[in-house]
Formats: sequence, C-alpha cells, structure tokens
Amino acid sequence: MEHNEKTLHLLRSWVQLSGILKNSRFTKELPYNEAIVMLMLYEKYQMDGHGIISVKEITASTRMLKSLVNRTLNSLEAKGLLERCQGEGDRRIGYVRCVEDRLGVFLQVHASSMEIAENISRIIGPEDTEAFIRIVNKLAQSGYHL
Repeated sequence: MEHNEKTLHLLRSWVQLSGILKNSRFTKELPYNEAIVMLMLYEKYQMDGHGIISVKEITASTRMLKSLVNRTLNSLEAKGLLERCQGEGDRRIGYVRCVEDRLGVFLQVHASSMEIAENISRIIGPEDTEAFIRIVNKLAQSGYHL
C-alpha cells in the first residue's frame, strides 16, 4: 500500500503530539478517566447548579466501556467527589452528581490542566488554537475510532 507524503507527516505529527500529551499528563492528581468524568460533571454544575448526569450520557460521551465507567464512578464515589442520585423521570437510569463541597479537589486538578492548555494556546497562537479545536471536534463528532 502506497502512502502519500502528507499522510506520513500526519502520522509523524500524531505520534509526536501523543508523546507530548502523555508526558505532560494533563491530569496529574486524578487518573485520566476520573478527571474526564469530573470535567463533565463540573461543566454541567456550572450550567445548572446541580451537575447531575446520567451514567448512560457519560458512557456515550466518553466512549468508555460501561464497566470502565462504573469502575471510574465507584472510585470517584469512594474519594467523595461524586454521589449517585435519582434523576427526574425513569428511575431505572442511574445518575451521578458532583459533591459540591469537594469541588475544590477537582478544581486543583482542573487548574493545572488549564495551565497546560493555556501554554499550548500561547505556543500555537489564537488562529491555530481555533483550528485545533475545530479539527478535534470534527474527529470526535464523526464517531471515528482510532
């Protein structure tokens, strides 16, 4: 199979970026999956003051296996960062929410992640930041699995 030069450059760039992100550890104090779930809960909390999300929504949004989502939620619950709750409507659907008085723990992790993101944005500039966001969102919305 013949590959064109742009495809090889894309692959090389992807490998370099993956190495940078892995070594930078966007989420130093929390495991990656826990930080992602907490970010979802925190964003929801900022929007509505409750931060309640269904387990099904977390599974769909993160593309994690249901078993991994459950392990992640159990770990966050054991750390006191989230709690299980009843949502409105169908009681068969599981819901979780962030524990408001423990948000400070997550916000410390979030602050260091935001600092890394700000540094990246500063390095690549505002136009390329917008392009990067657009490209990543396009890949995510396409449902493409690597």
